[in-house]
Amino acid sequence: MDLGEKFVIRSNSLNPKQGNILISEPLMNDFHFGRSVILLIDHEEAEGSFGVIINKTLNASVNQIVDDFPEFDAPVYLGGPVSDNQLFFIHTLGELIPDSCPIIEGLYWGGEVETLKTLIATGIANEENTRFYLGYSGWDSGQLVSELVRNTWLIGDITTQQLFELPAEAMWQTFVNQAGKRYEIWKHFPKNFEDN
Repeated sequence: MDLGEKFVIRSNSLNPKQGNILISEPLMNDFHFGRSVILLIDHEEAEGSFGVIINKTLNASVNQIVDDFPEFDAPVYLGGPVSDNQLFFIHTLGELIPDSCPIIEGLYWGGEVETLKTLIATGIANEENTRFYLGYSGWDSGQLVSELVRNTWLIGDITTQQLFELPAEAMWQTFVNQAGKRYEIWKHFPKNFEDN
């Protein structure tokens, strides 16, 4: 078996776009990005890209991170290493939150925080339609494409339903499965070869 061939990612001839997911190759040994799934919030080749890691929960609540915020009983996710002292959010509430930006069908990025607070206080915004991320993941112009050429990431697709319904700990394996039989071997690599 040619192991090198198992890391030639076929989908990486595609241009990444807003709403894609990036699935880390299995041997990436990094606190933030090892076995991560990243939702691309925006990708502009000339300006760079950014997204949030969607499959790593933190042992903290919104109320422990932000003062003067309504009670929100749901996990906060590790979004990435950039601006890791700031909280960001995605949601399915669309125009209920002014200044929201669409990502994929039914899923939105950010918006007016005071409106979000009101929607949380009234129970309209909840863990079934709103997710919080501490920090984000960013790439300078050309950097993400360079990483794709090096087979660091597998490009995939996600639905809004998958984002909110899949358990975080199952996402990486689920999306590797979704990528097809070719990537089956990825699931059998240890997270750390020293553990082998």
